[in-house]
Amino acid sequence: MDYIRINPADNVAVALADLKAGTLVEGITLKTDIPQGHKITLRPLKEGDDVIKYGYPIGHVTRSVEAGEWIDHNCVKTNLEGLLDYSYDPAKVEIAPAEVKRTFRGFRRGDGRVGIRNQIWVIPTVGCVNGVCQEIVRRFNDPSTMLGDRLVTDVESSVDAVIAFPHNYGCSQLGDDHENTRRILADMIHHPNAGGVLVVSLGCENNQLEAFKDLVGPVDPARVKMFKTQEVEDEVEYGLALLKDIYSVCSKDERTEVPVSELKVGLKCGGSDGLSGITANPLLGVFSDWIVSQGGTTVLTEVPEMFGAETILMNRCQDEETFSKTVNLINDFKAYFIKNNQPVYENPSPGNKAGGISTLEEKSLGCTQKCGKSIVRGVLGYGDRLSVKGLNLLSAPGNDLVASTALAAAGCQIVLFTTGRGTPFGTFVPTMKISTNTRLYEHKKGWIDFNAGVLAQGGTMDEVSSAFIEKVLSVAGGETVQSEKSGFREIAIFKSGVTL
Repeated sequence: MDYIRINPADNVAVALADLKAGTLVEGITLKTDIPQGHKITLRPLKEGDDVIKYGYPIGHVTRSVEAGEWIDHNCVKTNLEGLLDYSYDPAKVEIAPAEVKRTFRGFRRGDGRVGIRNQIWVIPTVGCVNGVCQEIVRRFNDPSTMLGDRLVTDVESSVDAVIAFPHNYGCSQLGDDHENTRRILADMIHHPNAGGVLVVSLGCENNQLEAFKDLVGPVDPARVKMFKTQEVEDEVEYGLALLKDIYSVCSKDERTEVPVSELKVGLKCGGSDGLSGITANPLLGVFSDWIVSQGGTTVLTEVPEMFGAETILMNRCQDEETFSKTVNLINDFKAYFIKNNQPVYENPSPGNKAGGISTLEEKSLGCTQKCGKSIVRGVLGYGDRLSVKGLNLLSAPGNDLVASTALAAAGCQIVLFTTGRGTPFGTFVPTMKISTNTRLYEHKKGWIDFNAGVLAQGGTMDEVSSAFIEKVLSVAGGETVQSEKSGFREIAIFKSGVTL
């Protein structure tokens, strides 16, 4: 089949491959060529009529269209507007516990949490010492460097990477921006994928080290060390000595069998196309429900990409308190747009539009499929860390780097990232790319880790989801993803206010 009507109520179909004018689709002759991922009208629509996809309106047409026409963002406009009032109409869906409990090999930390990597992170409190952090790591990772009696490339060590994470902030920030920076960096220090952390401070920044230590709270002093560069003579040599001490502890860590219930998985999409809501996002939804059935945790973010599908999530909240938190999650982000005099519902990017997504409703109805059908158990603010198992919602924007950083900071050991256009980046945890179409997978094998496009080519969800589960468990057990192989690891912190 070269096209699909996703829901029987839909008045459009989606091309699963490039279709030529004259092709028959449900007995209708196409009037023009239709690119893969784009929509085809299945009946005539007059100006103002709703376009129905996924069984829901995704906007209305701005002109009359005939059956068999190609419709995209040029003739479809959102139905959404402003702040809304919501009522709680709880759904009766629940995911049954799995009969067969799975395991993977991870690193059990001293506080009981589990990491899927054993890395050492060098984190600056302020952007002024980015270069120092990078030089410390460069010197440490240099194969010719001898530190004591250990060559850095020691194959016996379980440490799989020593990484610096530069950023632009930590000074000249006020209010929420300053706290966002401090909280994300503190979250990183506590992340179980890091066997050890070296924190490098300048000394005169707003993010003062002593106050930051108070925010971070108790740590294992053998694994987490901090110093001020202004107080030592040679900051690189001093940092190297501390890093050596941290390494001597972390290098002895070993993987052990742990239950899948310890997995915390971030769900993200970027560079979406018209197949995102048909292949890769539903695949993540099946996977999310499987993780929940195992007693594990998944996290959905990108709040602006919930607009238009938010009531689906609200009605899956476990109780009225969680519902109220979800309403605030949505309306607070809308208020942020309005405060900055920006349109709330103009979200699809040029790449999204080129891939076949016309409105925010269409994007959101596809995006929210990543979290399956599970009950919403928790709602997190930006910078919050997970405390409730099951499906959680997290406040963060749609920006790929900022949202992925927020997912990792919340405690997710891995981010699953679906894409129809492709992207090479990775955040500070393994960032696994899932292509929505086979064309992208074959074109960018150095970016993509798993091809969900086979679902549009006859592959069944049972077959593909089974293979996908095994792939994720393999990555959790140590298999590197493409962004890790390329050394693409970075952080991006949300900023909304002034810079002094």
